[in-house]
Amino acid sequence: MLFFVTFENKNLDKMETANINIADNYFGMIKNLSPEVRLDLISRISESLKETRINPDTSRSWKSLFGAFDSEQTADEIIMDLRESRYTNRDIEEI
Repeated sequence: MLFFVTFENKNLDKMETANINIADNYFGMIKNLSPEVRLDLISRISESLKETRINPDTSRSWKSLFGAFDSEQTADEIIMDLRESRYTNRDIEEI
């Protein structure tokens, strides 16, 4: 079943529209579930929001992987170390 929503306010940006469509899609999936299952989902979502608000673990976030590389070496020294650490085996086997 597809749901289409129209808005009076034309100033919604694409992200807000996408979030509303996602919410509509999820609601369409859960609206026919039993009240007990829906209450359980509400409880789980509420708990996950509380955990996120109380203990945001940013060290495990993918965003922690971004940033500048910090080193005491110059760029030329790093390049020289990389080149010196390479190992190649150029032994050609006869057929």
